[in-house]
Amino acid sequence: MDKCIFCKIASNEIKSYKVYEDDYVIAFLDLNPASRGHTLVVTKEHFDNFTTVPKDILNHTMNVAQLIAQAAITKLGAKGINIITNVGKAAGQSIMHFHVHVIPRYEDDGLSLTFPPKQIEDKELLLISDSIKSGM
Repeated sequence: MDKCIFCKIASNEIKSYKVYEDDYVIAFLDLNPASRGHTLVVTKEHFDNFTTVPKDILNHTMNVAQLIAQAAITKLGAKGINIITNVGKAAGQSIMHFHVHVIPRYEDDGLSLTFPPKQIEDKELLLISDSIKSGM
């Protein structure tokens, strides 16, 4: 099987603009950024998405994302940060390798992350809640 693009970046087969690297993750600037400083934190080992990553590596990945977010605020002047990971094509995942987007936000940057409200009746909310609880 061919390596995915993030596996190739993690193994230095493809050039990237690294901001962080250790034994478990690599973080590099997104080449098609949503904002100035948009960084991807990627596990070096291939996992398809957020739901398949072992908890210790997931925790480490999020710790690195936090460091990058803090640096974007202090060094790039970001006024906020979006931390996003997508799971599956339906959620917008385009590369099937777990990664976290650290997206610095600036005043009047024109980006929008909205969730249109949906009206759901109590009976349906109870069914959804029970389904999730039974799946854990």
